[in-house]
Amino acid sequence: MSAFTVPVRVYYEDTDAGGVVYYANYLRFMERGRTEWLRHLGFEQDQLSRDEGVVFAVRSANVEFIKAARFNEQLEVSVELVKYGKASVNLQQHIHRGNEVLCSGDIRLACVDADSFRPKAIPAAIMEKFRITNG
Repeated sequence: MSAFTVPVRVYYEDTDAGGVVYYANYLRFMERGRTEWLRHLGFEQDQLSRDEGVVFAVRSANVEFIKAARFNEQLEVSVELVKYGKASVNLQQHIHRGNEVLCSGDIRLACVDADSFRPKAIPAAIMEKFRITNG
């Protein structure tokens, strides 16, 4: 499967006093990428919560910061499905500036009940999309 990508512009609010992206904001960019990836697959997070009673929560994030991004740069966030189970999803994410990888992350999501936050099986429609896109 090829990675899904979405553009992200670095705004002033994303940077520190030196105009460099604050490290925690790379996680925010990755979150935007995951939201758009789910939307691309046909799933809105608010509808999943309301209709299916599930939300995806970050269980773990192993992030490597490689190079700095700066104010007003155009970046690209990628999301690639690596593995999925009954109630979890492993993703590989990268933040690129052109051909340069600025940040990479191994992200594990847990599918949980929207009310109790206990693990819950990923809905069948999403599992089917994972099967199709993961070949």
